Order: sequence, then structure tokens, then C-alpha cells
Amino acid sequence: MAHAPLASALRDVAAHVYPDGLASLQVLDVPPEWSAERVETEARLLLDQAGHGQTLVLTDVFGATPCNVAQRLGDVREVRVVAGVNVPMLWRVLCYRHEPLDVLVGRATAGGGQGVMSVSLPRPQTQSQDLSAHHHAATDAHHQQ
Repeated sequence: MAHAPLASALRDVAAHVYPDGLASLQVLDVPPEWSAERVETEARLLLDQAGHGQTLVLTDVFGATPCNVAQRLGDVREVRVVAGVNVPMLWRVLCYRHEPLDVLVGRATAGGGQGVMSVSLPRPQTQSQDLSAHHHAATDAHHQQ
């Protein structure tokens, strides 16, 4: 459950690696014009369609409507919510989808955190091609003072 179109985009990415896991994945894109009540109604319909007791809900942003609504879904079944969804988190969940819910929550948070890293290197500083000419000019200027 995420702000539109992130949830559908994540489902499409999941299909690349875990096409067999899509049957256990429900998606709810939340358009900006939907009220929290509408989001909750749609989410509950998806839960009913899923038909099983334990559910892990991945949301994009803690404190935003999708996450706030997801936290209210636990009144009718066992629901756990993890915010900050990213591709590594989703792939980890799909890989281990048959594990108990509490274990899956741990795998989701670990996968999400391990998928975030700085991978770029700082660009080298550009130096003058002819350092000796620069050195001589600086030295000459020093001698003239």
C-alpha cells in the first residue's frame, strides 16, 4: 500500500524476479484525492480477497495515509506493517513469504535496510595539467616580492 503509482510499480518489479510470488501479493495504489476512509475501505476489501489470517503490509512512508490506514487494519486479523518499502525489501519478503509473520517482518526490515547504501565515489579534483608551470609561476612571484 503506497502512494500511486508506487505499489503497482513495485509489483511490476517483483514480477521480474518472483513471478510465482505474485499470487500472494496484493497492491493498493493510493491516489492523492482519496480520503483515509476510502483507503481503509479499499484495503479491507483486499484483505477479504486475500482470505488468510496473517498479513504483512508494506507501505512507503511512516506517518502518511497509507501507513496510518495500514496500522488500523489489525482489528480483524493479524496484520504487521513495515514502512519504507523498497525493492530489496519486497524481494526479501517474496523470497521468504512462507515463513511465520514475525520472522517475515524481520527479514523485510533487514532487506530494506541492507538495500540502502552509498555506491558513488567522489569525483577526483581536477588539477592543472602542467603542475610544474604553476609551481614555477608561484615561485617566480614569490621571488619578485
